[in-house]
Amino acid sequence: MFCLTSPLSALGSLAVLLSGFAGLYGGLPIMSAVNTLPESAPSAAAEAAPKKLWVYIGTYTGGQSKGIYLFQLDLATGKMTPQGLAAEAVSPSFLAVHPNRKFLYAVNEVSEFAGQKGGAVSAFAMDPQTGHLTLLNQQSSGGDGPCHLIVDREGKNVLVANYGGGSVAVLPIQPNGSLGKASAFVQHHGSSVNPQRQEKPHAHSVRVDAANRFAFVADLGLDKIMIYRFDADKGTIVPNDVPAAAVAPGAGPRHFIFHPNGAAAYVINEMDSTVTVFDYDAHTGKLTPIQTLSTLPEDFRGTNYPAEVQVTPDGRFLYGSNRGHDSLAIFSIDAHTGRLTYVGDQSTLGKNPRNFGIDPTGTYLLAANQDSNSIHVFRIDPQTGKLHPTGQTVEAPKPVCVLFLPVAQR
Repeated sequence: MFCLTSPLSALGSLAVLLSGFAGLYGGLPIMSAVNTLPESAPSAAAEAAPKKLWVYIGTYTGGQSKGIYLFQLDLATGKMTPQGLAAEAVSPSFLAVHPNRKFLYAVNEVSEFAGQKGGAVSAFAMDPQTGHLTLLNQQSSGGDGPCHLIVDREGKNVLVANYGGGSVAVLPIQPNGSLGKASAFVQHHGSSVNPQRQEKPHAHSVRVDAANRFAFVADLGLDKIMIYRFDADKGTIVPNDVPAAAVAPGAGPRHFIFHPNGAAAYVINEMDSTVTVFDYDAHTGKLTPIQTLSTLPEDFRGTNYPAEVQVTPDGRFLYGSNRGHDSLAIFSIDAHTGRLTYVGDQSTLGKNPRNFGIDPTGTYLLAANQDSNSIHVFRIDPQTGKLHPTGQTVEAPKPVCVLFLPVAQR
């Protein structure tokens, strides 16, 4: 049953703040943390609450970009302070962090690596004081154009989706944070109704559920969310008994996420500018579609390609980025069903918002505008979900991923 605790008490708010980091970096679902936080936690949580966050920006290299860039976000003011280049890398377009916060992983979205067809994944050690990164090693992603990756919730493997190759691979994480060669690889097969975009598989994102038992791969070329049984200890994925969930023909599923309580899931569809809501059965891994809504206002008639989808840490609002309309679609989430209601949209104040990030406290949303080389900071209204520009803007070359980490206390 889908259920939210709403409104959150002061205790719950602190729990959400802290569990937001856990939710992003492999911990327990947010609502579980809220329900089990001990009575003595508020003062301890307040003391532990971060005041500043590192913000890592993945980019497409070429032109001015050299790799992964680093900023510091002040949670009191929303001010972003540039910290320079965190690490040189070739097109590190999507980033993920290890649950222990010591290692960061990036896809290298290229079509050739080490003289072989396919892309790569890079492993970095993180300096807790400066936030800068040191390359540990690289491994083949097993397919062309890797575009998305995650670290599983136990921190044992990196799972990577290869867009060009239409495949997914599992790379084991070694004790020192480096990556081993793929322990599992699955090639997708098939096509869908659009001969230009869906002539073959295009795996666009990968996600695991809260229990770390199932892996989900949104394949734009197949109009399906592929479902796998996942074994973190063995580093394997095999087709689930319920092998997939379908979206509308020609929808083009792109990024897939779970609600913080794990009872609902959402996919943003790139080709028909919609978001689809699923009920999730955690015992079987089955996804049941229950609703699909447009990400656009009714009067928009231009070309648009949605990209990112995220839910606030308290589970009350969902946002999706529109490339073309150059906006963020805003939805409220029904506390009992997980269904969405369209609230409105907010201009990202730039061009081609490929990605955005919601900080783990749920205070700010950072919109990364790839074609205008800018990141704009918005404050989230906790009651309505609407976004308010803070006036804080920073330049970043071709930004395509936003990742947060707490700044280490000195």
